[in-house]
Amino acid sequence: MIPLQNLEESEMSIRRAFSIVGVGKYLPKRIVKSSEIERKLGLPKGFIHKNIGVESRHVAKDETNTFMGEQALRKALQDAKLQISDIDFLIGASATFDYIIPNRSCMIKSAFEEAEELGFPCIDMNAVCTSFISAMDYAAMLLETNEYKNIAIVSSEISSKGLNPSDAKTYGLFGDGAAAIILSKTDEETGLIKQESKTYVKAVKYTIIEGGGNMNHTRDVPYDPALYSFKMEGRKLLSHVKPHLTEYLSLFFQKSTGSMQEVDLIIPHQASKLGFKMLTMLNQGKEDNIVNELENHGNCIAASIPLALVSSIQNGRLKEGDSCFLVGTAAGVTISGMLFRYGRK
Repeated sequence: MIPLQNLEESEMSIRRAFSIVGVGKYLPKRIVKSSEIERKLGLPKGFIHKNIGVESRHVAKDETNTFMGEQALRKALQDAKLQISDIDFLIGASATFDYIIPNRSCMIKSAFEEAEELGFPCIDMNAVCTSFISAMDYAAMLLETNEYKNIAIVSSEISSKGLNPSDAKTYGLFGDGAAAIILSKTDEETGLIKQESKTYVKAVKYTIIEGGGNMNHTRDVPYDPALYSFKMEGRKLLSHVKPHLTEYLSLFFQKSTGSMQEVDLIIPHQASKLGFKMLTMLNQGKEDNIVNELENHGNCIAASIPLALVSSIQNGRLKEGDSCFLVGTAAGVTISGMLFRYGRK
């Protein structure tokens, strides 16, 4: 934890107060080891862990986005000692979905039979991998209006159905999972210190699924795994992102917010092994305040950050009063970060 005198010197004041009163997660029952994928794709033993950094991941079999999101939210409600009737607003923060229409958050709410007659609003925010950061920032703004007391955010992702087995470096990277948090109003000195997002569209198509929308609609274009699966030009993307991320972090952490090395816990998007190497370098080589769950979860798109946040709260790595920095990059290309002080009261 950063000493109080350092907080005062850095003027890390709370801009929008909130507490995280409940957290929950759901991981599919099926665990797929990298060795299984290597046998399936004819890859050398140990190739995926060595080159991609993933040893195992959870893969949905019968689970849906709605089911996983519901389970994560039920656990968060139980953790907060709240009922669904105590929720004033529900935000879905994911890139994948069961149906194009209706939206994800409405489907999750519909899984609660007792919520059928409750009128609280449901919206979705899709900033791909940084959706959770955007949703958390929006929830903090809503709490400032004094019209809402408890806001639930749910990220539920099934990436496994959108992967092409002929592309080993993406097929071995991704996993499935869901996480939920409940933000509440508070009078304590906890909550958002700073949030900022930047989008640089020069590399807009370096991460893309080309099929399924109106540009390549199923009515017009027959199914082709290459067209309807996730594509990522990883090294080109990293070379584009690195200078922008370097500048972004330099500007984010100025006198008003201290430095990255002072932050108690950094929870990045679990993007890739190369992504962690770059973040560690930008953190002056310091690794002990960075949460890395890539090895056993893979990249779970927008659920990656909240899954790591929930784990850090549950295992006590993030303690009350600690500073926490959420950061990630997303298709587009967007860089988002949020610095907050954690509290549950």
